[in-house]
Amino acid sequence: MALNPVLRELAKRASDTVEGAPPGALLVAPQAIADLVEVVARADVDRTSLLIWGGGSHQGLGNRVDAELVLATSRLNALVDWQPDDLTVVVGVGMKVADLESRLAERGQTALLPEHPGLATVGGVVASGVSGFRRLRYGPTRDRVLEVRLVTGDGRQVRGGGRVVKNVTGYDLPRLACGSLGRLGVITEVCLKLSPLPEATMTVSVEDRNSAKARLYRPLSILADQRGSYVYLAGTRAEVEEQVARLDGSAREGLHWPPDPDGPFRFSLRVPPRLLDEACVRLPETWEWLALVGVGEIRIGAPGAAGATEARVWAESVGGALVVTQAPEAWYQEFDPWGTPPPGTELTAKLSEAFDPHRILNRRRLPGGV
Repeated sequence: MALNPVLRELAKRASDTVEGAPPGALLVAPQAIADLVEVVARADVDRTSLLIWGGGSHQGLGNRVDAELVLATSRLNALVDWQPDDLTVVVGVGMKVADLESRLAERGQTALLPEHPGLATVGGVVASGVSGFRRLRYGPTRDRVLEVRLVTGDGRQVRGGGRVVKNVTGYDLPRLACGSLGRLGVITEVCLKLSPLPEATMTVSVEDRNSAKARLYRPLSILADQRGSYVYLAGTRAEVEEQVARLDGSAREGLHWPPDPDGPFRFSLRVPPRLLDEACVRLPETWEWLALVGVGEIRIGAPGAAGATEARVWAESVGGALVVTQAPEAWYQEFDPWGTPPPGTELTAKLSEAFDPHRILNRRRLPGGV
C-alpha cells in the first residue's frame, strides 16, 4: 500500500536526524502532541503501520515490527511540570532519562530510573517496563508512574491516574502502559513520583551476598557478577555507617554501579529470587552476567546464542523466563524473543484491540504476536 501523501509530506518535514533512528527509514518526528495525533489518526484511516521510536535503547525487546513509518517521539521532550515539594514531575515522552535525572539532581531529587540509560527516553523506559538497580528497595518503575497520557491507535487522547493522589476508575492505565511496548498507544506525557537523594551512600564488596542481605534492613541494591558481590547502601550518614558495620567487606563512598553486560546477544533471565544462585551456576562460562539479588533478574551479555535454549527451558520449568533484549536481526526469526506466552496473553490481545482496533502501533511486538 502506498503511503498516504499527507503522511509522506509530514515525514519530509523531519529534516533533522533523530539520534539512533534506523538509517534510511521513512520517519516522522512530531513537534507537538497535536501533530502526533494527526499522524496517528491518518495512519489509522489508511491502516499504515507505525514503529514507535524513542531513543532506540529498547528496540531489541520483543518481536520485530515490520512498519511502513517510524514515529519518533524525541521532540516531545519538555519538562511540563515539576513540583519539588510534592515530589512529582511531568515530562514529555521524548525527554532523555539522563537529562531528567540531571535536572532533578539540581534540587536533590531523583526519579529512580535506570542508572545506565544511554539514549533512553522516559517514554521508552515506561513503555518497555524496565527498572534500575534500585528496584530491591524502591520497587519497579511502574510503582512510580502516577499518570500517563497517550494517543490510542485510532487517534484518541486518553489519560489515566493522577498527579498527586492516584485515584483510578476503570482501567489502571499507568500500570497497563508500563511494559505495553506501544501496543496500547503512543505515550505523550508521564507523571513520575520522585524521591529525595540520600545524604550518604556507600558501596560494599562482600563475600556472601545472601548473608549480607539477611543482615541488612532495606539495602538500596545487592548485585553480583563473576568477579564478586556488591551491596549498595543509602540514607543518613549514621544509618549507612551502622549498616556498613554489620558487613564483612570493603566499603567505598558513593554508588559504584557496574555496567550492564554487553555483547551481540543480550538476555534477561528472570526466575524466583530464591533460585537466583542456581540460575547463575547454570549459565555458560562464556556469558557475562549481572544478577540482581532479591529481585530474581540476571542481565546477560553473550558472544553467541549457544546455551540460550537450555537456559530458557530450565527457567520456564521453574516459573521464569529468558527474554531477548538484543540480538542480530535475523536471529529473531529463529528464536522467539519472549518464549512461551505467559498466562493472560488472550486478555492482553483484547485490551490491545480496544486501544488499537486496526493494529497499527508496534504490531506483533508483545508475547504471542499481540
